[in-house]
Amino acid sequence: SMQRRLNRMLNSSHDHKLLALVDVKGFDPKEVTVTVKDGKVKVLAEHEEEHTTARGKEYNYRNITKEIILPPGVSKDEVTYSL
Repeated sequence: SMQRRLNRMLNSSHDHKLLALVDVKGFDPKEVTVTVKDGKVKVLAEHEEEHTTARGKEYNYRNITKEIILPPGVSKDEVTYSL
């Protein structure tokens, strides 16, 4: 279950503080961008699909944007992330 996976992640990173968990299921890792700037962590995931149908081309576009403010005293150099 998602809760058990989350608990395992929290326990495995006990020396590090988990600031956020963003669900990017359905996105390819190369479609996910993480930037740290101005005291914020920004997660952007974008996916675009193009289909050719009898009526022409159809596009399917999905995106997720999440901004997390860094806690006081945490510098951008301390931020790590993984997919």
